[in-house]
Amino acid sequence: MPDQSRVRHFILATAGHVDHGKTALVQALTGIDTDRLPEEKARGITIDLGFAHLDLPGRAGVSDPGYSVGVIDVPGHEDFVRNMITGVGAIDLALVVVAADDGWMPQTEEHLQILTYLGVTRAVIALTKSDLGNVETRFAEIRRQLQDSPFARAPIVATSVHDKRGIEQLKNALTHEFARLPPPGDFGKPRLFVDRVFTIRGSGTVVTGSLSGGRLSRGDNVVVQPQNLPARIRGLQSHNRALEVATPRRRLALNLADLAPDGIARGSTICASKHAVVACVVDVLLHRSPRLPSKTHPIRNGAMLHLHFGSGRIAARVQLRDGNEFPGKDDSQAPGRVDTAASLAIARLRLSEPVSAFIGDRFILRDSSARLTIAGGVVLDAAPRTIKLRSHKQSRLLERRAAAPDDLEILLQSQLERDGFAARGELLLNAPFSAETIAASLESLGKRGLIFLEEKIAVDAEWWESLRQSAARLIDAEHVAHPERPGLDLNSLRDALHLENPDLFSALLRALTRDGYRQEGNALRREGFRASLPPHLQAAGEEIRAALRARLLDPPARRELATSPATIQALRFLCESGEVVLVSDELAMTAEGIAQLKAAIKEQLRDGKSATVSELRQASRTTRRVIVPLLEYFDRIGLTKRSGDCRTLR
Repeated sequence: MPDQSRVRHFILATAGHVDHGKTALVQALTGIDTDRLPEEKARGITIDLGFAHLDLPGRAGVSDPGYSVGVIDVPGHEDFVRNMITGVGAIDLALVVVAADDGWMPQTEEHLQILTYLGVTRAVIALTKSDLGNVETRFAEIRRQLQDSPFARAPIVATSVHDKRGIEQLKNALTHEFARLPPPGDFGKPRLFVDRVFTIRGSGTVVTGSLSGGRLSRGDNVVVQPQNLPARIRGLQSHNRALEVATPRRRLALNLADLAPDGIARGSTICASKHAVVACVVDVLLHRSPRLPSKTHPIRNGAMLHLHFGSGRIAARVQLRDGNEFPGKDDSQAPGRVDTAASLAIARLRLSEPVSAFIGDRFILRDSSARLTIAGGVVLDAAPRTIKLRSHKQSRLLERRAAAPDDLEILLQSQLERDGFAARGELLLNAPFSAETIAASLESLGKRGLIFLEEKIAVDAEWWESLRQSAARLIDAEHVAHPERPGLDLNSLRDALHLENPDLFSALLRALTRDGYRQEGNALRREGFRASLPPHLQAAGEEIRAALRARLLDPPARRELATSPATIQALRFLCESGEVVLVSDELAMTAEGIAQLKAAIKEQLRDGKSATVSELRQASRTTRRVIVPLLEYFDRIGLTKRSGDCRTLR
């Protein structure tokens, strides 16, 4: 028994034609009969998924703690390919079974194509029923069939469950392949695609599935998608062992508290609440295998097909970005085709119900009759929202991602290039990368000048520069059109740039103030700009200045100064610029006059003295019409303090 504290966990799934001995081989490897349904026993074939567990010791002579393997036995009959796809949606290694008496058969070929579409790259081939002979012939046939596939160099092991021939060699081959696999990815975004749902008396609803992307712990709050049902993990088990924490690539059974079994079904997804992004539209890169029969019909634009994703199947309508069918009659001339030799095409899938997909997820498409696997693909944009597929920005994003769907920097750059900016904490929530990895990649892009980073946002560098230039043009235009104003009103700037995000607008203001602009109050102006009256108001301004200078300490009433539209505007400007102080609704004075009266009042009240309005009027040599509102103004700005009929310095 491997050391469970250091053991590595993986998922293995069978594949192959019906009646080639997959279930018997799993039983020989694990001691478990995975056919659990009465109908399976009666018919002698696997109908639904079966599950087993295989412990493999580490390799001798090397530091190898061993492997705990969840085994999924899939049906081989063509009527149950749907169930087969459910079982191989999240696996590390395939065990492809070929019988010595039949050899390579139609479902063997279809299963091989399905594995390829789903991104499985490693397999072990088991030649079953080798006690019947034809071993060398079948070896050559299998090797020929594996040419031009990811499994061209996969090991082939002859086995027989009757005399146990090759079983130990098969275990050794599996061990060797698991040793070459990288550790299961843990990027902090757990997902479990549900493949079974049942009820245990006294415990409640239990679901099973293969965990990927992150850890789940007893007591965690999770969300069931697409139903958007909150739930709590009351308990979890792996291969009948209770766990406190489950790591990725384990077969798990989750006991979900407060959740009725009819609220969840095969095809549902269990995920952490903050990563529960769902959508009814996904943009994808379609792939049609060159191994498809030549008579296979093209996929037509608008076709309704069956999408197999995770452990579920839903209807999907296909919108091809280029052309009316895929492959086209002459793919070499198709505009924007990513790779004609490999039969690739960009498309949008409109789904009959939402899915919780990640960028990079693999899927299968089968025809409308659900009898033929016709394509596979990878998700390029898991939530395109209302962006049109054929728009320039979306096409650019999809083409860049199609060329490198696993490149984190390209994923980040393509999204920022399309959207302009994004909140740093919300970037690529539905992508197979941890928050720490995404943050490090953003910092790297920022240091190289490819994006602009602030504390809370990330911005495309080219878009950011364009935004700054637009802001500068708007401020300059305001200075030209309204030289009397202190600058461009911030609300007007925000509206003109269509910036609803407060973090983005704040970042823009900080950048502008570091680059030759000044913010005063609610206005932004260029450094060195001073407000001045426009030519058509200059005469009115001089008229007001002359009237105020002539009666410095006893100025005319405001209504006498503002007698026309021009003088009203000029007086407003002089007040906003600080040249004139609006003491009250009826009294305006020059800053010079205010200063003289302030000095006289301070002299009268120095050393803690107090004085009445009348005494202060006499000391300042002005009128009661001026001194009363002026003292109230000084009270408001904190120069004086009123106590009864007297004033003191504050």
